[in-house]
Amino acid sequence: MTMTRTDAATTVAVPTRRRPSQTRRTAMRLIRRVPVWLIVALLMVVVLYPQLWMVLGSFKTQAEFLSNPALSLPETWQFDNYIQALTNGNVGQNYLNSIIVTIPSVLLIVFIGVAAGYALEVMIWKGRGGVLLYVLAGIMVPGQMILVPLFIVYFRMGITDTLLPLIITYTVMGLPLTTFLMATYFRSVPRDIFEAATVDGSGPLRSFFVIGIPMMKNAILTVGLVQFFSVWNDLLIALTFTTRPELATIQVGLLSLSDEYGSTQYGPLFAAVSINIVVLLIVFLALNKKIMAGMSGGALKG
Repeated sequence: MTMTRTDAATTVAVPTRRRPSQTRRTAMRLIRRVPVWLIVALLMVVVLYPQLWMVLGSFKTQAEFLSNPALSLPETWQFDNYIQALTNGNVGQNYLNSIIVTIPSVLLIVFIGVAAGYALEVMIWKGRGGVLLYVLAGIMVPGQMILVPLFIVYFRMGITDTLLPLIITYTVMGLPLTTFLMATYFRSVPRDIFEAATVDGSGPLRSFFVIGIPMMKNAILTVGLVQFFSVWNDLLIALTFTTRPELATIQVGLLSLSDEYGSTQYGPLFAAVSINIVVLLIVFLALNKKIMAGMSGGALKG
């Protein structure tokens, strides 16, 4: 019998590729993010620089506006510009008028719009599809077309010397979009929730207040802020229906502030605009997360 001897298998060393270290991977990740950061920084400069320039300009004197370069910093901080804007410029009364007009308008728009969206999307009744199309048609009607007929109607009703025409007009013009948006948000809510409530004996009205409104908190806040900014920043409607200077809103007051002293006083004008911008910016930044949550809520189908 022949015996064969097998040699031990020789091992061949294969070069292995070294993995990059954790520090190198982190560095590469940061390098890839640099273009994104540069774009974000550029956008921030484009958005924030005009506002910063406006705020700094509110502390300049009239002589600095006329003699110094436009991009120069104020030589002395003139807080008197804000005092003149609030007193001589009547900006304080304009702000009060805007608050009186905006708050009732937004509350009416949101409440009626949420109720209409609930009725059109959650409740089942004959003809709701046609009503929804009718609401969508209201979005496509330009508001400028109905201002003159509305002014004639308000004049015949004898309410042109009040702020009531503004509240009515803002509410009517804001309802179509709000109703459509709320119907979209309610469409993302699972129907099983409302069906279970109905089985438990809950009626439509109770389901609306107990289930619908709590589940739509972020959406209601988002729509309310959109309508708030729309009403607060409006100029055309306020300029059409304000027949007296003491009824002017903040936007109409800013428009007339340039002629308040016979010539444009840039310091008080910039101060009034800065107050308006800073207040709106603070409101937006404080509720930014709620706005984002509400905007993304309607895009998801539950």
